[in-house]
Amino acid sequence: MSGTTTPGTPARPDRPVVELRDVHVVFKARTGTLFRANRVHAVDDVSVQVRRGRTLGIVGESGSGKSTMAKVLVGLQVPTSGEVRFRGAAVRSSTPRVRREIGRVVSVVFQDPATALNARMRVREALRDPLDVHDVGTPASRTARVRELTHLVGLPSSVLDALPGQLSGGQRQRVAIARALALEPDVIVADEPTSALDVSVRAQILNLLADLKHDLGLGMVFISHDIQTVRHVSDEIVVMRSGRIVESGPAAQVLDDPRHEYTRTLLAAAPALL
Repeated sequence: MSGTTTPGTPARPDRPVVELRDVHVVFKARTGTLFRANRVHAVDDVSVQVRRGRTLGIVGESGSGKSTMAKVLVGLQVPTSGEVRFRGAAVRSSTPRVRREIGRVVSVVFQDPATALNARMRVREALRDPLDVHDVGTPASRTARVRELTHLVGLPSSVLDALPGQLSGGQRQRVAIARALALEPDVIVADEPTSALDVSVRAQILNLLADLKHDLGLGMVFISHDIQTVRHVSDEIVVMRSGRIVESGPAAQVLDDPRHEYTRTLLAAAPALL
């Protein structure tokens, strides 16, 4: 870790919470020869900024580099080259201490809440777990925070004693969102958070995320292959293809007047459904 601040230092209003500068992520492929493996450029010269109160939408087909970019944004993937900054501090390693600090700044909502939540932990335990791990507050304040979180995501207190398997898909995703909010992060990274849900539930979850962003001043990264869903929630949009950003800008500009042929192809192929 270097720089004048650490991930634990509150973000200045004029400074991005998370910033990628000229980031490359290169993996060794299983193809090639014994002495010369082929390499896959999963993320290729990517630069983005995420600020509080703004939603950055990242869209692209499978294999475009979205998920690898998400891992870099939350500190789970160290880039091959380039720079990652959290609250202005450059991060150059992925030690347990650094990941713990980043976890207080950026949190994740995964695609499938059924696998993201421990099937053997009751909702009460799942929501309290991040508070226990990070030793936040007193036992009484943690209990109060758990109840506050359920209210925040629109769940009744009766779900606290339920197991994930006893909840609907939409309820499980609300629990996952509540868990991501437990440590009061500056930014939420939502990786395909509605793709495992019924169509009738998707709009409810998208509206919840929008309300939380507004009410809590959250920054948000919304990742999806569905450009119409990204349109619904984003202030700015990045379009990725083969690890590179092919188009970016304000959501209205990118979607109403796309400059790149790939963006036009995504728009033409996407149904106008959430």
